[in-house]
Amino acid sequence: MKKADRRRQILLELRLKPHVRVSELAAQFGVTTETVRRDMEELSEAGLLNRAHGGASAAAPGIHRDMDERRLERVAERERLGRFAASLVSDGDTIMIDAGTTTMELARALAFAERRVTAITNSLQVAMMLGQNARASVRLAPGTYMREEAALVGIETCEYLARYNVDACFLGAAGLSEVGVTEAVDGFDAIKRTMMCQSGARHFLIDSSKFGRTHFSRVASCAEIGTLVTDMPPAGSLAAALPETEVRILVTPPGKARAGISRLAGRR
Repeated sequence: MKKADRRRQILLELRLKPHVRVSELAAQFGVTTETVRRDMEELSEAGLLNRAHGGASAAAPGIHRDMDERRLERVAERERLGRFAASLVSDGDTIMIDAGTTTMELARALAFAERRVTAITNSLQVAMMLGQNARASVRLAPGTYMREEAALVGIETCEYLARYNVDACFLGAAGLSEVGVTEAVDGFDAIKRTMMCQSGARHFLIDSSKFGRTHFSRVASCAEIGTLVTDMPPAGSLAAALPETEVRILVTPPGKARAGISRLAGRR
């Protein structure tokens, strides 16, 4: 059984029972107890379960670290991703940017570069940062305000976004695995899919800490990603799941502002 399949099965077991044991899962999967413990550790780090003595229990409903907490993590990586993503935007472009800690760094970089763009976003923080650029035209979508994420979500938000066609969208994500891009925040998946539909090109800004993580809502299959902007090349089963004829992968070398191309395949 592949790692992604094991982890999906662990989460499925926790939907059916309050506690699962390492020894029982190891026997069920035909792997060592150390392998199951590693699976549980990573699922725990992603907030998808709680480690307990000899096994794990289901995560409390609604647990999700809010934006202020996530902004303190992997700061350098997100800054590099934001700066490089900004280099993909030309003067005169129309873009959509969704809410997230990495897309905030994109907005900051675009403002610093004084890029002349028209941007539509559902993020209050993105709008405020990019709005500091006098050459940018910023439109903030309406909707239901989500305080923890400083973002607008809901049917009204999606309907507003669907009124526009743009050159490209720039999206973050909570996870990227063999099943595709997934999201942990309720309502963010619909926003991302709407932005994808209205954009000529799709750019996902996902740092390597999100690799191998699968969350509740799927945003896009691996083939629908378009361009993946990241800090490390995907490896193993994830790399194999990204079709070379569909996905362009851009990697920012550690400690450098400029990014190199890890794999350049068919453009969308």
